[in-house]
Amino acid sequence: MIGRLVHSADFQRLLSTPAWSRSTHFAVHHLPVPPARPRRKLNDAISTELSTDDVDKSPEPVDDLCGRFWLGAVLPKRLAKRAVTRNLLRRQIRAALQRHAQRLPGGLWVVRLRSGFARSEYVSAASTALRVAARAELDAALGAAGRRTPAAERVPHAGRRGAA
Repeated sequence: MIGRLVHSADFQRLLSTPAWSRSTHFAVHHLPVPPARPRRKLNDAISTELSTDDVDKSPEPVDDLCGRFWLGAVLPKRLAKRAVTRNLLRRQIRAALQRHAQRLPGGLWVVRLRSGFARSEYVSAASTALRVAARAELDAALGAAGRRTPAAERVPHAGRRGAA
C-alpha cells in the first residue's frame, strides 16, 4: 500500500535532493527514510504524566501503518492549468509507482511535473493520448529510478578527493 506525503517538511526535504531520474515532463525524487512525525500541539504536550517520564506513549502515526512507500505529487497550476489534467496526472503517477513498487526501494517519493504538456498536441484535458504519453514517460522515469543504486550502497569514486 502506498501512503501519502502530507507534511511540507517532507516535501522540502525531498525537493532539496537531486532528482533520481528525469524525463521530458517529470522529475523523480527519493529519500530512503520514513515521513516526519507531526509536531504535537501545545495543548497535546500538557499531560498529567510526570515530566521525568521518558517513555514515549504517543501512538504511531497513521502514515507509518500503510507500508514502505509514501508518495507525493507536485503538479503546479502554471504547468497543468486544468484540474482534470492535474487529477489525471496524479492518478497516473500513483499507478506507475504501484507498477514499479517491486523494483524500487522504500521511503519517500515525490514525482514533480517539470514542464507542461503541449496543449496543441493534447487538446483535451483528459484525452487518451495524454494518458498514454504520461504513462509511458512515468514508466521510463520510474524504471530508471529502479535501476539506480541507492546512495548508501554507492562505492566512492577512486579519482575524487577524500575518497578512501
